Amino acid sequence: MPVDFTAIDFETANSHPSSACAVGLVRVRAGKVVDRAEWLIRPPAGHAQFLPFNVKIHGITADMVASARAWEEQLDELRGFIDADVAVAHNASFDMGVIRAACAETITPTPRLRYLCSVQVSRKTYEIPSHRLPLAAEAAGYGDFAHHDALADAEACAAIISDAARRHEVDDLAQLAKKTGLRIQQLKAIPLKL
Repeated sequence: MPVDFTAIDFETANSHPSSACAVGLVRVRAGKVVDRAEWLIRPPAGHAQFLPFNVKIHGITADMVASARAWEEQLDELRGFIDADVAVAHNASFDMGVIRAACAETITPTPRLRYLCSVQVSRKTYEIPSHRLPLAAEAAGYGDFAHHDALADAEACAAIISDAARRHEVDDLAQLAKKTGLRIQQLKAIPLKL
């Protein structure tokens, strides 16, 4: 079934959601990947420490992002790639939390993205023991991939949504959300504390 959307995945330097150090983006048209983008991000100064745990997961180090653009310097390109698409992420609360926190940390306007979570879609589509990305991607017929590589994870997420749309026999993400009992969410800025 033809569905259009952009899948997104972030990797972070540490446990603070604003510490984005890499992003992967995959544009899907009519259920097929038509464009990909990935780049490193220099985390905000207050949250730029790379914890060994995170480095072990994704392999990105502080030296690798030293000359990368900061969050606020790459945000326009991120917004431009997604454009008017619904953004899809596996555990979207994490990825949307990265955008929200990084924008708050850098005093940058939060993009008004609409988004859908592929973990939630997976739970409504596949009967599998866990809906972690590798297992959900396998259920969607997407083979081995470099888990925790931002672009590879975004591609796996895209495969899940495209497969779910076929299985649920829907033509767009609004129909997929409705058929699975979910809602397309709206990203909002972190409320200011007075």
